[in-house]
Amino acid sequence: MSTTAFVSPDDIRTLFAQAMSSMYRTEVPLYGTLVDLVAEINDAVLTDNPALAEQLDRNDERARLAQERHGAIRVGTAAELAILGRLFAVMGMHPVGYYDLSVAGVPVHSTAFRPRTAAALAHNPFRVFTSLLRLELIEDPALREQAAQILARRHIFTDECLHLIDVAERDGGLEETDARRFVLAALETFRWHSDATVSLDTYHALSKAHRLIADVVSFRGPHINHLTPRTLDIDAAQAGMLARGIDAKAVVEGPPPRRCPILLRQTSFKALEEEVNFPEDGRSDVGTHTARFGEIEQRGLALTPKGRALYDQLLNQARDAGGAGSTGGDYTTRLATAFAAFPDDHDTLRREGLGYYRYALTEAGRADRGAVGDLPAEALIAAGLATADPIVYEDFLPVSAAGIFQSNLGGEEQRAYAAHANREAFEQALGLKVEDEFGIYQRLQDESLASLHR
Repeated sequence: MSTTAFVSPDDIRTLFAQAMSSMYRTEVPLYGTLVDLVAEINDAVLTDNPALAEQLDRNDERARLAQERHGAIRVGTAAELAILGRLFAVMGMHPVGYYDLSVAGVPVHSTAFRPRTAAALAHNPFRVFTSLLRLELIEDPALREQAAQILARRHIFTDECLHLIDVAERDGGLEETDARRFVLAALETFRWHSDATVSLDTYHALSKAHRLIADVVSFRGPHINHLTPRTLDIDAAQAGMLARGIDAKAVVEGPPPRRCPILLRQTSFKALEEEVNFPEDGRSDVGTHTARFGEIEQRGLALTPKGRALYDQLLNQARDAGGAGSTGGDYTTRLATAFAAFPDDHDTLRREGLGYYRYALTEAGRADRGAVGDLPAEALIAAGLATADPIVYEDFLPVSAAGIFQSNLGGEEQRAYAAHANREAFEQALGLKVEDEFGIYQRLQDESLASLHR
């Protein structure tokens, strides 16, 4: 029997997230500014709100806050996506949720690779929003075929990375030396390269079809296009970016400010215009490309299907009131007006089944198990014997993701696609089933409820 000690997937994920953050800070110095800004804001929020600090401590969330990140990448082929699924599995990251961004004018569909259990999320919640290009949405048949041929020729993974994925799958894990080699090898897939793989003319043709198509097809690999720290006050972060002269997007994506934050709010600074060398007959033409940007997020309560349906209804109401889903003009006012219909206290959210909560006995409840007995959770909460804290939303919102993408690909939406959701095709490309996020939150809530009476 082997006595090899494997490094846990959670620890490999932490090593990878730290390496990614270090690399991206070097590549995009403004990212470091965002990380420092978020740290300042979070410290201030926790100092001013001891109850929130206590809640985070109670749920093992405070330690993860400083290291929490999500990244985003875009790949071009089913083969690339399938290997990414295997790569992320080595780090304990699994595909959760299916997102069709084509409905918002972005020719991709996506999932989020992330940890799923309470323990893994507390250890490190690093997640990567991963999009697959929809080549079938390129209308020009010749350009579509040319893009497919370009993508078929590239190799986005190093030989060592592929070898170590095989080792992890064969042996059931990686020992320490191989784990560290794997992190460095995997990092190469996400690195920025200023040398394109297509001519400037081809790049312009791809950009005309959609800027995101050019971003995916024109380079050696799926460079990380943003790495996002989590703030406890995104409005303060937005103001902080503007105060530092950072070109922030005009609208914070997601729900309006609330006493009880829900789902996900996101903002970003505009994408960098970066110099790129385009090959042309043995020489290089110099052009520019915009794709990589800085993003900040605030995460709130994970909503149940009932809560999510209400959220979607109110969001559409606010956007449609401005005409054709507009986020211009008085959108902030329209959003706040629409969301007045969404309860904004945790007791109501919980009792109406709009959100998921994590239940735990208080010190008094643990000291007097006789009083706990078989009482239901609401009775225990009323008696001060249990607490119910919001379960953090770990996933993404397709409208918000598309809004972030569009604002950093040249501003206005370049075109609109009809709905092209095709989860079956995405899962076939990935080679895995995509897990339903609602099921994960329900399981976390059910486990916590069961713990009250153990």
